[in-house]
Amino acid sequence: MVRLAQTFSNSVPILLLPPSEGKAPGGKSQKDTGWSEDAGAFRGLAERRRDVAEALSAVRGGNEKLLGVKGDHLARALSANASLRGAPTLPAWQRYTGVVWDHLDPASLAAAERRRIVVVSGLLGLVRADDPTPDYRLKMGANLAPLGKLSTWWRDDLSETLNKFASGRTAKAPRVIIDLLPKEHRAAWTPDDRVTGVSIEFVDPSGKPGGHFAKAAKGTLAAAILRDGLAAVDRWSDPRFELSVTPIT
Repeated sequence: MVRLAQTFSNSVPILLLPPSEGKAPGGKSQKDTGWSEDAGAFRGLAERRRDVAEALSAVRGGNEKLLGVKGDHLARALSANASLRGAPTLPAWQRYTGVVWDHLDPASLAAAERRRIVVVSGLLGLVRADDPTPDYRLKMGANLAPLGKLSTWWRDDLSETLNKFASGRTAKAPRVIIDLLPKEHRAAWTPDDRVTGVSIEFVDPSGKPGGHFAKAAKGTLAAAILRDGLAAVDRWSDPRFELSVTPIT
């Protein structure tokens, strides 16, 4: 088995994670203006974010079919999606909730560790964990008129931005990308030869993908990588899931 800590001994791991479908409510306005499309580390995606926000506003925030929720969850999602510009924000690590993020426990991480988390988002394209993030609901696999399927619509610009970012350096060391994305979000990214890293899947002993049931393990592993580096992958064990590690190509 390839030992990642040895293979990437002089690199800084950057984790790619999905957002959560549910979001923490509330937040505060940034500089008295609230959220804007050019907020955060990936502000070069502002125009594309604006297109998504305007498309959501045009359909009054969406509907049950588009957003995949009903009842009170739908009412909240419609309200948030219809008025994104100027909305109160939280840092992404506080906005995202759910099983992966609960087990990641980002509040326990140092600020520098949190900055090595990049989220692939249907609304934002890319968002760093400390970037100001509004309340919203939108899956990467959604079909939003007139844009179409968001993973396809985002792919060119998101890929160029992420591949360029991957080729850079953090703390005077090259970046190595650790892809922990589900297929829905991975479909929005086409890596090129600027990217060095691995994709990690959680599988059961028969090789079947762990899916929803592996979310807790994913969050736990992500936190361990951020704290301890890639040695956390080399020594990782779980009673239910094994790791399938493949190079990003």
